[in-house]
Amino acid sequence: QVQLVESGGGLVQPGGSLRLSCTASGLILKYHITGWYRQIPGKYRELVASITNHGTTNYADFVQGRFTISRDDAKNVIHLQMNNLKSEDTAVYYCSVLNEWGQGTQVTVSS
Repeated sequence: QVQLVESGGGLVQPGGSLRLSCTASGLILKYHITGWYRQIPGKYRELVASITNHGTTNYADFVQGRFTISRDDAKNVIHLQMNNLKSEDTAVYYCSVLNEWGQGTQVTVSS
């Protein structure tokens, strides 16, 4: 049974940083494409960043240069380092692999 658990969300001021983590059990992340998504209230869930089994990364235009996705194969965890956060980044952030989803972690960017 696949289980994904996100953590690291919280309240941060504009310009601040957060590091999200997604810990997986029931599968080995390095063999799959894994993505971070976010859902802003009233909007569709959207892809933020992804990483392939080969380590190739892809980012949405709205986070280019600010966010970095990475994977720790020893711990079976993916991270999303978010820098220079903006109020419009406020959302629930989810990780996903093989159409499985975590419960999400809330990120709020506000002064």
